[in-house]
Amino acid sequence: MDSKRARITCNDLCDHVWEFHFTEDAPEYWRNLDPYWTGTGSTLRRYFHPDGSISADPGDLVWGGHESCYTTVTGLLEDGKIREHYVRINRWPQLHVSRKPDWGWELSNHLYCYTSVPDAEKEDGTGPLFPVF
Repeated sequence: MDSKRARITCNDLCDHVWEFHFTEDAPEYWRNLDPYWTGTGSTLRRYFHPDGSISADPGDLVWGGHESCYTTVTGLLEDGKIREHYVRINRWPQLHVSRKPDWGWELSNHLYCYTSVPDAEKEDGTGPLFPVF
């Protein structure tokens, strides 16, 4: 049942490590700093916190030490169906929320993408303990 839930919560955001990468549409400058595109180093990681802040690993060239905060936005129709649902970081373009086949989450827009790291071994973690085909 949880794998079909499309509405992400603050708990979902804070309970996972997130891999971050720029999309092909992002400016070349940013792609050149991203190990996803250069093939050097580890994937960039992001961490959502209950106080609404976001952090990154030390030494992350993309992060730059700036302050970041997030909010989830959900618009509901009278019948309770979701009209719109997205995550916004600072004043940057909104992130579309979707589920992955492994029950994880993806937050994406035309410039960048966040993907939750599967953690089935954790109590209430996402993703099955067996491979998804």
